[in-house]
Amino acid sequence: MSRIGKRPVELPSGVTASISGQTIEIKGPKDTQSFTATDDVTIAQEDNAITVTPRGKSKRARQQWGMSRTIVANMVQGCTEGFKKELEINGVGYRAQMQGNTLKLNLGLSHDVDFEVPAGVTVTCPKQTEIVIEGTNAQLVGQVAANIREWRAPEPYKGKGIKYKDEYIFRKEGKKK
Repeated sequence: MSRIGKRPVELPSGVTASISGQTIEIKGPKDTQSFTATDDVTIAQEDNAITVTPRGKSKRARQQWGMSRTIVANMVQGCTEGFKKELEINGVGYRAQMQGNTLKLNLGLSHDVDFEVPAGVTVTCPKQTEIVIEGTNAQLVGQVAANIREWRAPEPYKGKGIKYKDEYIFRKEGKKK
C-alpha cells in the first residue's frame, strides 16, 4: 500500500480543480496547470479534496498511485505558493549575473557560460555568488537548478563549484607528504 497515495490532496481556498476523464486541471492565484494520469489510477474530487486510487493490484498501478498523487499535490502547491531553489557559488573569481533572459556564469572555464532561462521560470542573482530560481512547476524549477549546477558541481577538496544552499559537501583530506 502506498502511504503517500492514501492521503487526499486538500484544496486551499482560492484553488479550483476540474476533472475530465484522466485529466485534472488546477486553477489558482498564481497559475493554471493540468496533468493527464495513466489508466492505472482513478482521480476523484470529494468535497474540498482530491483523491487518487489505483485500478487493480498490479505493480504498475501501485507505482502510478503514489506518483500521481504527488504530482497533483505539487500542482496545488505551485498554483498557490510556487517553488524556489537557491544555489550558492563558491570559488575565487566564480560569479553569476543576469543579462536579460540569460544567466552569465564565470566558473573558471576558458569561456563564460551563457545559460538561457526557459519560459515558466524566473532566475535572479541577489548577489554575485547566489542564484535564486522560482516558478510554479516543481519539475521545471528542479531541472533548471540541476542544469545550472551541472556546469561546475562542487568538488570535495576545496568545495569549489555551484551547490544548493542547504547541501552539505563531504570534504576529503588532501595527500600528505
